[in-house]
Amino acid sequence: MGEITEAVIITDRMSGRSKGFGFVTFANEADAEKAVAEMNGKDIEGRKIVVNVARPREERPAGAGGFRGGFRRDDRPRF
Repeated sequence: MGEITEAVIITDRMSGRSKGFGFVTFANEADAEKAVAEMNGKDIEGRKIVVNVARPREERPAGAGGFRGGFRRDDRPRF
C-alpha cells in the first residue's frame, strides 16, 4: 500500500477509549491516494470503513457545542 510515516488513533481524553477514527500519514501523496481508492468502503470485521483525505479543522464560533468544563490545551494554567 505504501510507506506509512505516522499512524494515530484518536482516543477519548476521559476514558482512553478509541473514538473510532484515526489518521495515517504516508511518505508520498501517490500512496495516500492509492490507499483511499483501495480501502474506502471496504468491509472490515463486519463494518464498512470510510477512508478519505483529512481536511483542516474548521474554526467554530465561540460557544459552539456548549461548554463542557475544563481547559483547552492553550488555556491551561501554567505554574
